Amino acid sequence: MVNLMNCFSAGIRSPSRRLRDQDTVSTASRTTPALMALAVLGLLCSADRSRAGDWPQILGPARNGHAAADERLADSWPSDGPKVAWKKPVGSGYSGVAVAAGRAYLFHRQGTKEVLEALDAATGETLWSDASATTFRPQVGGGDGPLCVPVVHDGVVISYGAQGVLTARDAATGKQRWQRKTHEEFAAQEGYFGAGSTPLVAAGNVIVNVGGTKAAGKKADCGVVAFRLDTGDPAWMSTAEPASYASPVEVEVGGNPQALVVTRYQCLLIDPATGKVAWSFPFGMRGPTVNAATPIVADAEHLFVTASYGIGSVYAAFDGRNVKPVWDGPDALASQYCTPIVVGAHAYCLDGREDGPPGDLKCIEVATGKVAWQEKGFGYGTLLAADGKLIVARNDGALALVKASPAKPEILGRARPFTGNVRALPALAGGRLYLRDDKTLVALDVGK
Repeated sequence: MVNLMNCFSAGIRSPSRRLRDQDTVSTASRTTPALMALAVLGLLCSADRSRAGDWPQILGPARNGHAAADERLADSWPSDGPKVAWKKPVGSGYSGVAVAAGRAYLFHRQGTKEVLEALDAATGETLWSDASATTFRPQVGGGDGPLCVPVVHDGVVISYGAQGVLTARDAATGKQRWQRKTHEEFAAQEGYFGAGSTPLVAAGNVIVNVGGTKAAGKKADCGVVAFRLDTGDPAWMSTAEPASYASPVEVEVGGNPQALVVTRYQCLLIDPATGKVAWSFPFGMRGPTVNAATPIVADAEHLFVTASYGIGSVYAAFDGRNVKPVWDGPDALASQYCTPIVVGAHAYCLDGREDGPPGDLKCIEVATGKVAWQEKGFGYGTLLAADGKLIVARNDGALALVKASPAKPEILGRARPFTGNVRALPALAGGRLYLRDDKTLVALDVGK
């Protein structure tokens, strides 16, 4: 996510908002040495596949902070932290990497270019790179690089730059398929830190929280715009909502895909094929605030959104026509940009703000908002989940391996690969954690 440090007054507060009502048998006696060798080889190959889960977009395969189901983590870390597999110098930006098919996709700024690189995930070696010009300067803070995690989908990798440049490239070669300058085309403002809502691919479209006000020189509802994945042509435009830093997610409703989108002031359910809005409710507030945490689908019938600045969280029941609150408010959780990780009946998150006192690591019961436990003053940052554990990446460069249990906080390991300014979301794939600060991308061996 973005650098929110020292951007806003730590004292901003607002009353909480309510929603609108709206078979394998083995026979040892017949096993020959050759068959035994083949069996061992098969087991080794299976073990390798079990660590081969990808992280193809922001917050993992399903955009919920969970790694692939077959990802396995070490049960503890050495005193000096996980082994470093490789390191690589990087340019500016707070974009985390995406990992797919043995490649890690790095999006960063070098000089006057926003550069997308495909790296060999095993070695960090650059396989290809492609760049687009940029003149971006943030209104607040010092980061001038891209914020959005690349999206890898069906052999295409999508990048979305700080000035709204949306580019589709061949994931294998880096060749551009199409490009749209969305801020120019739809008269969108860059915002405090530039474009920061990672696009979503759904129903054959690339859905972007553009926040535009005009299309083809005419006033239009183009807050959310969909582009065809194959051609880049606009498929539909919807709402007059300004953009947020929260990334949309796909959810199935009544057997049909839908997009859950948090904008600057609203949470909406949108048909990704047509742009039709099924329902919306107010979420966010005017002034020096942001919506930055990704919405979470807690189960097939409930959603969970959170923000800081006195807005707090909303846990709501929904279907294809209506949404209704179960609980809301800032008391249980009010997180600036850390997306909650739901494991079973509980959610884990860092409560608070980067530009305030150290955040609290919290576990809450999702259905009620009741706090199961909290570690006060833990620090702020982001989380991901795998193998019944959480990896917490603090923005001061520290890492923690935590058991995902509602009973009590249990720290399994600690490390400090960096000394500060870690704001890019981490990625976990194939037993490796990919993490970057302002200058270096590191791949850490954290798998079993």
